[in-house]
Amino acid sequence: MKWRGRERSSNIEDRRGRRSGGLGGLGGLGRSGGIRIPTGGRGSRGGISGLIGIVVVLGIIWFATGQNPLDMLTGGSGSVPSAGATSRQLPAEGQDELADFVGVVVKETEDLWNEQFAAIGEDYPEPVVVLFTDAVNTACGAADSSVGPFYCPGDSKVYIDLSFYDQLHRQFGAPGDFAQAYVLAHEVGHHIQNLTGVLPEFNRVRQSMGQEEANAWSVRVELQADCYAGVWANYAGQENLLDSGDIEEALNAANQIGDDTLQRRMQGFAVPKTFNHGTSAQRQEWFARGYQSGNPGDCDTFSGNV
Repeated sequence: MKWRGRERSSNIEDRRGRRSGGLGGLGGLGRSGGIRIPTGGRGSRGGISGLIGIVVVLGIIWFATGQNPLDMLTGGSGSVPSAGATSRQLPAEGQDELADFVGVVVKETEDLWNEQFAAIGEDYPEPVVVLFTDAVNTACGAADSSVGPFYCPGDSKVYIDLSFYDQLHRQFGAPGDFAQAYVLAHEVGHHIQNLTGVLPEFNRVRQSMGQEEANAWSVRVELQADCYAGVWANYAGQENLLDSGDIEEALNAANQIGDDTLQRRMQGFAVPKTFNHGTSAQRQEWFARGYQSGNPGDCDTFSGNV
């Protein structure tokens, strides 16, 4: 990916190496209602309705750690630390390559979604991306690095411990800068779902869902976020930011973090009723769909089969 020398986002919060604050209560789960996003390509007008679904974090190691990401993002149980950790200024450009990379990718997602929202006369409230080390406090609860990168609708922030990228390469066989970019674009896709009303609606209806039903809707939400990541990849291609092999890196990452692949790797067999992100084939298919069309209106994972 051609990212060096490009502008970084100003919406990066660096909490690395800082300890979190004391105990407190959980915040809410984001705004209600929703806005429409374009159905056409770049610069076109139109919209899709807010869709019912649920959000979960990337959650690569949920079944290994026993931490249910659905519980965390819908309030969990018991007391959790408040989001009181202090931040520091991001290192100057050129001093921290991985932080520079994250800043540039986030800026490119901002450019895409600002353009898409402006096309329908809407402002795009940009998310903040929080860099942390080991553990972090959020409006959605406390989390540690084992959860993987995640989006919290309560504070409209994406959280990532950058050591995850080394894990993505070494443990999950998904190397490459564009594989890393795909992960960020996927989490920003959850922010889009929060703005369109998908995540607030789930917070309202999940109380009546059993675990298997919640898992099934979770798959649809995660696949839509994969599709939105593909839309961003299409945008990056139009901006001449892609190198040869970049899309293959993203597709490989989608394959390596499919529920079926992860479960077979970790426990030797897959249990489909526990899937909450989608199979490897599904994740690749929906990323590819977004990439090929560049149209967020083609990311409707809530109608028909996925």
